[in-house]
Amino acid sequence: MSLTDAEYAYLRSELGDADRTDLEARHLRLSSLQAVAVEVLRERKATLVSDPLNVTVQGVATVNNAENVKALERQIATIEEVTLNESAYATPVSLRRRRSR
Repeated sequence: MSLTDAEYAYLRSELGDADRTDLEARHLRLSSLQAVAVEVLRERKATLVSDPLNVTVQGVATVNNAENVKALERQIATIEEVTLNESAYATPVSLRRRRSR
């Protein structure tokens, strides 16, 4: 089962550039676009956290990834919150038009 163009566009909007084949394999395993996005974001966060968050070369440069980690945490929380809220409305309901009198 491959991703449709719309599904791939959604994942790219959440993740930026990402390998379509990798995303398709994750989607096949996880069965949810949101789960794929959260998994990729968690991996990115883990990569940032595994290195020192703040590096300073005196008088040359300072690199601080703490805000990037916080941004990833917020993005993950937002996706998970939306997923929980949507699950209550996941079952489609057929609508019937009322008969006119």
